[in-house]
Amino acid sequence: MAHDHQLEIFRGLVKFKSNISKIWGVFFFLCLVTGVEVALGIIKPDSLTSGRFLTMKYLNWIFIILTLVKAYYITWDFMHMRDEPSGLRRAVVWTAVFLICYLIAILLVEADYIYEVYKNSFIKFNF
Repeated sequence: MAHDHQLEIFRGLVKFKSNISKIWGVFFFLCLVTGVEVALGIIKPDSLTSGRFLTMKYLNWIFIILTLVKAYYITWDFMHMRDEPSGLRRAVVWTAVFLICYLIAILLVEADYIYEVYKNSFIKFNF
């Protein structure tokens, strides 16, 4: 009852000959994304740390997006979600996407509120 897995990534853009070569291909893609994150964390370009979008620096948004890309590919390839029926894929992926977006929104709103309270009140930052 062996089940053949799909041997391509990026919606068929890159195809592999075996499961082992596909695992290595996904591994190197994840290493590349992690390397970009580490390099941006070390360099911290001024153009990405000075601008803001929704009260958060552009660099932080890039980290969030790259982390979500890594989580997607880990789930999609290493947890074999691409081989499951579309209903299960949607249930798992869309639930996670909704909850992550909701968590980010709540954290941004609360962090901005706390920042404004400390900035404009008699209570000052003492830490």
